[in-house]
Amino acid sequence: MNNGGSTTPRTCPLPWEAMRHPAAIVAWSTAALVLIIDQMSKVWAVATLEGQPDRQIIGDLLRFSFVRNPGAAFGLGGSATIVFSLIAVVVAVVLFRMSTKLTSMWWGVALGLMLGGALGNLLDRIFREPSVLQGHVVDFLRLPNWPVFNVADMSLIGAAILIVILSLLNVPYDAEPEPQEAPA
Repeated sequence: MNNGGSTTPRTCPLPWEAMRHPAAIVAWSTAALVLIIDQMSKVWAVATLEGQPDRQIIGDLLRFSFVRNPGAAFGLGGSATIVFSLIAVVVAVVLFRMSTKLTSMWWGVALGLMLGGALGNLLDRIFREPSVLQGHVVDFLRLPNWPVFNVADMSLIGAAILIVILSLLNVPYDAEPEPQEAPA
C-alpha cells in the first residue's frame, strides 16, 4: 500500500481503513445508537415533562423529574459549563481516534458507550439554551437518593464500569493477533 511515498508503514489506520475492522464498526454503531436514543428521549422529555410535576414510574424507585443541568455530573460546576463543553470536545476526538485502533469487540462497546454519552451531553451544551457551548443538559430520570440523569449519563457510567472490568481482566483494546507459524 502506498502511504504518501514513505517506505515506513503507518501504525494508525486512517478512519476509513479502520472501518474494515469489526471492533471499530461496533464502537461507532454503539455510539450512534446511544446518541439517537439519548436525543430522542430528551426531545420527548422537553415536550412532555418540562414544567410538570414529577411522575412516578416504578413506585418510589424511578420517577420522571425534568431538570436543565448547567453543570457536570451531580450538578457540580454549574458556572463552568463552557469548560465542560470544551473537555467533551477533546474527549470525543480522543475516543474517536482510539476507536480507529480497536481490535477488541468489548473495547468497541465500551468506547462506543463512552463516545455516544459524551456526544449526547455535548449536543445539549452546544444547541440548548442559554447559548452555544453553555447550554444546559436535559436530565429527567430520578432514582432515590441520586441526582437526576439521562440516557447519555447512563451510557457514560456503563462505559466506565466496562472499562474498569476490561482493564482488570487485562483485555487489550488494540492487540494485534499473534502471527501464525507455518506448519513444518
